[in-house]
Amino acid sequence: MKFTPHITVACVVHQANRFLCVREISRGQEVINQPAGHLEQDESLVQAALRETLEETGWQVTITHLIGIYLYQAANGVTYQRVCFAATPIKQITDAELSAEIIQPQWLTREELLALKPLWRSPLLLKSIDDFLAGSLYSLELLKGITQHTAL
Repeated sequence: MKFTPHITVACVVHQANRFLCVREISRGQEVINQPAGHLEQDESLVQAALRETLEETGWQVTITHLIGIYLYQAANGVTYQRVCFAATPIKQITDAELSAEIIQPQWLTREELLALKPLWRSPLLLKSIDDFLAGSLYSLELLKGITQHTAL
């Protein structure tokens, strides 16, 4: 069996003690997650994070820091390498067309997220928020790569 991890990105978007989350449908179930998704061909990790956040929440954000690189094996056996960023909101695009699986974006406190634990898409939801709150913020200079496309 060939091992093929999935490269994903996520954003912890923080404002006024709340975190931007998404209620979405995954495998027929309602779940809560950060704005997150797969890296696409010919885009940088930061470009992917900006795109996914806009597509899932309608928010334009600024990526400020790298929080961490996480390795997670889901219950279905798929391994995900998730690059998680800290971001600040810039502007909500009120007429943005959200991805089909999105029910709604939602700003939640950490405590509200704890109460919704049965809906978490993965434990990385709270882990990355807790790492952010603990000050696990690293320079984007850590990211190295070559891409032919530099603008989103």
